[in-house]
Amino acid sequence: MEVKYTQNFLNKLEDVFAESDYILRYEKGNFNSGYCLLRETKIAIINKYFPLEGKVNSLIEILKQITLDDAKMSDKNKKFYQDITAPLVAPPLPPEEITTPESAETSETPEEPAA
Repeated sequence: MEVKYTQNFLNKLEDVFAESDYILRYEKGNFNSGYCLLRETKIAIINKYFPLEGKVNSLIEILKQITLDDAKMSDKNKKFYQDITAPLVAPPLPPEEITTPESAETSETPEEPAA
């Protein structure tokens, strides 16, 4: 999924938290990573002085670290949550670009004569 650094995208991320067991708060603080995650009390705290890009990145990072019960979510938020947390999968290479150890050993390249 392509991450967009807009207020609308941030609102979508906040909606996912609103429909979860986690409480999302924006507070001032001296967080090394820009956020603090209290798993046992299910509270996520984001540095309120972070720019929009930092808030979006922090929320995505938190969503990838925790597991939410998407049964309570609306279909729209469930799909969005699954898209955000899905691992990035590289598209498969065409067969001619795949190099195996056998093909690397058997390919002979002529050596240039020493001058």
